[in-house]
Amino acid sequence: MKDIIRAKCLISSDVEALINQQIKKEAHSSAIYLSMASWCNRNGYDFSSEYFFKQAEEERMHQLKFYKYVLDMGGTAISPEITNIKIEYNSFREVFEEALDQEVSVTQSIKNIAARCHKEQDYVTLEFLNWFFKEQREEEYKARRALELFDVIGEEGTGRWQIDKHVGQIKYDSEP
Repeated sequence: MKDIIRAKCLISSDVEALINQQIKKEAHSSAIYLSMASWCNRNGYDFSSEYFFKQAEEERMHQLKFYKYVLDMGGTAISPEITNIKIEYNSFREVFEEALDQEVSVTQSIKNIAARCHKEQDYVTLEFLNWFFKEQREEEYKARRALELFDVIGEEGTGRWQIDKHVGQIKYDSEP
């Protein structure tokens, strides 16, 4: 027998579907970051590998936050199937270009959920999404800064080694 019978879901089926899509996007991001960590490790970029392992862990945590939110609101959270993860990259720089693209895509997806919530006046979910907007601001900042290292340091000589060394040191402080 069920402990609790849920009489009504507190989010609309449209918002629930969008959040379930976001759950999949976060899981996909985590898998992409694991792939990037593996590529960096195989190619001798140990600090970048560690950076991407941490990113993968963060994306998994985001996935679980969304998952639990759907359940808390009385909905059905769906565990996604993840396929088609790229495992090879043409260059060290390409890894970071794709990481930034991934973060921008995640931010846009969260904006789409927020837009739907505004339309439905779902202020509870909007409040929940605020945490993710702050998190995405940090994630995009760090991804841009990592990519900028390629232009600032350059890749010639020991450049890639220096870039690898500095990636894990990138910090974001939202306070002035």
